Amino acid sequence: MLGLNRKDLILFVIVVGLVVFAPFILNPFPEDSGMARFNAGYPDLMQRFVIFGIFAIGFNILFGLTGYLSFGHAAFLGIGSYAGVWMMKLLTVNIVPAIIASTVVAGVFSLVIGFICLRRSGIYFSILTLAFAQMTFALAYSVLTPITAGESGLQLSLNDPRILDGAAGNSIPPANFFGLTMRDGFKWDVGGWVFTFNFGYYFCALLMLIAFYLSIRIFRSPFGMMLRAVKSNQQRMNYTGLNPKPYTLAAFVISGMYAGLAGGLMVAVDPLAGADRMFWTASGEVVLMTILGGAGTLIGPVLGAGMIKYFENIFSRLNERDLNALFDFLPDGLQGVAVSVSQMFVGDGWLLTLGLMFMLVVIFLPGGLVEGGQRLSRLFRRKKKTKEGDPEHHPQPSPHVGE
Repeated sequence: MLGLNRKDLILFVIVVGLVVFAPFILNPFPEDSGMARFNAGYPDLMQRFVIFGIFAIGFNILFGLTGYLSFGHAAFLGIGSYAGVWMMKLLTVNIVPAIIASTVVAGVFSLVIGFICLRRSGIYFSILTLAFAQMTFALAYSVLTPITAGESGLQLSLNDPRILDGAAGNSIPPANFFGLTMRDGFKWDVGGWVFTFNFGYYFCALLMLIAFYLSIRIFRSPFGMMLRAVKSNQQRMNYTGLNPKPYTLAAFVISGMYAGLAGGLMVAVDPLAGADRMFWTASGEVVLMTILGGAGTLIGPVLGAGMIKYFENIFSRLNERDLNALFDFLPDGLQGVAVSVSQMFVGDGWLLTLGLMFMLVVIFLPGGLVEGGQRLSRLFRRKKKTKEGDPEHHPQPSPHVGE
């Protein structure tokens, strides 16, 4: 079905289920509960989950399959964002031309940059991609300000031509998909819970599912096998007469187009493009997402993107008042100690939490969250076999000849 084997199809169905029922899964606590601050089922954050999931899936095609570590992938995210906003300014606020332009323009830039950077491998490749990303950031921030609007960022205005939309009137029309506004949605109150269903989220989620499906096909294709061969032993590939450069360049371009698509979706839900999206820290973030989730796995980058964005948006908002409410069940003395210690890991210190989590994953789970899930699965299967009388652990007595 869909050209997938049974294992991949089950994985794809699981991802579809998580995406469709995300408003319920991410809102486990009632609105009037003290734990409601840990809910993540609101549109802005859910959109970030799936958009950065696309970004990480694309990066994983390059890093997870070929082993080429890029420190400059945020450049394509930013280029895609600028291309998308310009399509909205020049043509229409319908997001389809913006998304197409974002993907195509990012693909062209990744072709040029990849052709140069892939002349080297290892750390030299990584430094070259970082250099290109920083040059792109500098151009967007201070040199090409007529095109990028510099520090303030590129955004829509009443004076934009929008030749396919006609006159704007007294207000800027919202981004839409053939009339369906991206911020449209509704809320469903059930008891103490409030579930939000947003069109912009489900549109981005649909594209993420398509991107995820394509990544599965790439992983299982002969092209994917060639990329694994590049990662395994590129020198041996050369000895067999195969040139790895076209394969690595194709992987780099595909990865860049995924990043451009993510950038286009960013401006589709919020029509603003800034140079900060191209800074080196944004490139480092997608590296963390991929490694935390599990580089070279299918679902790992999506899990890593969700975890980092959750910590960034939820833990960074916690303050002393929230912590006092959280530890209210403790005696006064212990409560003060717990709040003082926890303050170092939330709010402005949430990066310390992320750093510790990344360190623990790298040390104890080199395969990321996916490896952790596999270990738990093996543990439960082993316990189940033991309870059922697995002959390997509890040999059954041999029957008599007469039996």
